[in-house]
Amino acid sequence: MHRNRLLYSFVLIPFFLAGCTKTTLSPQEILTVNPGSALLTPGQQVNFVATGFTGSLQNPVWMVNGSVGGSASTGTIAGGIYTAPTTAPSAPVQITVKDTILGVTSRPAPVSFFSSSSFQSGAVSTTNNPLVASYAVTVPKGSTIQVNFGTTTAYGLSTWIQPVTSGGGLTSVLIAGMRSAATYHLQGTITLPTGQVITDTDKSFTTGSLATGVLPDISIPITKGPNTAPGVEMIDVVNLGPVPNTLQALVTDLDGNVIWYYPLVGQTPFPIKQLPNGNMLMNLLGSSSSTREIDLAGNTVFEVTIDQVNQSLQNLGAGFSLGSFHHDVQKLENGHYLILANYTKQVTDTPGFGSVIGDVIVDWDPKAKAVAWYWNTFDHLALTHDPMGPSDWTHGNAIVYSPDDGNIMFSMRNQNWVIKINYRDGGGDGSVLWRFGPGGDFKLPAGQDPIEWNYAQHFPSFISPNTAGNFQLMLFNNGNNRLLNAANQVCGTAGAGACYSSVPVYNVSESAKTADLASELILSPAYSVCCGNAEFLSNGNLEYDVAADANFSNLSYIEESLPGATPNLVWQMNVSGSRVYRGFRMPSLYPGVTWTQDAIAAANAPAVAKKTAP
Repeated sequence: MHRNRLLYSFVLIPFFLAGCTKTTLSPQEILTVNPGSALLTPGQQVNFVATGFTGSLQNPVWMVNGSVGGSASTGTIAGGIYTAPTTAPSAPVQITVKDTILGVTSRPAPVSFFSSSSFQSGAVSTTNNPLVASYAVTVPKGSTIQVNFGTTTAYGLSTWIQPVTSGGGLTSVLIAGMRSAATYHLQGTITLPTGQVITDTDKSFTTGSLATGVLPDISIPITKGPNTAPGVEMIDVVNLGPVPNTLQALVTDLDGNVIWYYPLVGQTPFPIKQLPNGNMLMNLLGSSSSTREIDLAGNTVFEVTIDQVNQSLQNLGAGFSLGSFHHDVQKLENGHYLILANYTKQVTDTPGFGSVIGDVIVDWDPKAKAVAWYWNTFDHLALTHDPMGPSDWTHGNAIVYSPDDGNIMFSMRNQNWVIKINYRDGGGDGSVLWRFGPGGDFKLPAGQDPIEWNYAQHFPSFISPNTAGNFQLMLFNNGNNRLLNAANQVCGTAGAGACYSSVPVYNVSESAKTADLASELILSPAYSVCCGNAEFLSNGNLEYDVAADANFSNLSYIEESLPGATPNLVWQMNVSGSRVYRGFRMPSLYPGVTWTQDAIAAANAPAVAKKTAP
């Protein structure tokens, strides 16, 4: 195919010079139409586009079954817009486009016609993930598909409603949220563009078993109840011991049953998060670092390696090479990925500094396959601000995009700062707009400074509708080396109080550079020396991950608390022997869909055995 395309480019030159009107090439290998096929109901339209041609069409002529413009019986086409006839033909029709000047004609794109009376039941099949099924069905353009599933024909849970492929035809929906080694009933519901609803026949699917020894040590000391928020739990595990096969990227229900996972050997997810398109996004640590986006079945949708990013940085003359991706990654609405990375720089011009680890934020454009913008801590921060020492200088752990102004909020644990960077959707100069934290640009009211500043913080987030000007900022305040009073006593030192973690919410004014506490959940005596996150749930409760409590050995716990100044727990999950870098409550495995705890229980109800006649 590439050879023919190359041949054509050479033939085209003398063709134009000679003023010919016909080429002797095989045009089917050059010109195509998209979509490549369509399934329509009578009267529907679909827009076909000519693609795959190395030049520009000069006089495109669209045809149906070889007839220019089509006909009333086969459907008409003008400018690539095909309109199906009001009465469906008995056989598919063929759409082609040709250029009468260049003499090239596309390969045909078949258009079939759907009748609800001849609907063919969908099929369920396995995927790469033993807990995920695929439901495939052939339906016309403009239809939507949703799949209900559960251990009985009462079902209980549903996927999201998915539109079919652009021109209609065979469409698949991934079904996830099932427990291992169990048989589930599945039923597709198809809504046609006419509004007619087709309920497919019941089908069954048996999930695979989990291998022995792969599960983290999960327990539920406080079980769910009427005040527990809906949803399921995403767990991002960092193993502490020699357990390379233990699952590290997984989702459980609130009883601790695994309902989704992504197996990794020799790599660690750091982090993993759900995207609005239903896929999962992660940074991977290991022998070679990468950023990867996968679907629920575990199929890779996108991946970029650190070697590819380093090559692009070299092409830009950046003057450094990244060592690893880590801690956070964001996918923007324009399709770009903001990736957090670091590298070690040998510092020779600042006393007390030698090998220093600093952070870099990379804006990767997947279409151009290149770095579109980058920001380097060494270019924008003073080395002499090093509250946790000169070696692991910044230790960035979160990137948060601000849609109101197109800038980036960036958390640096070892700086005790959350800063805002002039990103401007890739057009900013990278200047630091402000620094939030002790010694930064904001002031706290008397009595809040210095004890209420953020110390070794993780996971800042905007919890107000606006993200610039006046907004609310929440974070998980680990509390390392927290200053307790005006005398600057450091927690945990002789004569001072103990260190503790908390979840504060600040009212922030960017223009006045002021902040004050709107609320704070004090977790004392819990003191998470690293990691962690916090989020408000749909019912107003607060969930947080205490990843590394100094009071316990090798234990992480995720808690859901009623609002208030101190924890009032309505649910708790413990993970022993592994560190939960982040733990999230997700409404379900499908964005925009909420699974209540009652629905999850109903979907996993034991099947009732049928009575047999005596």
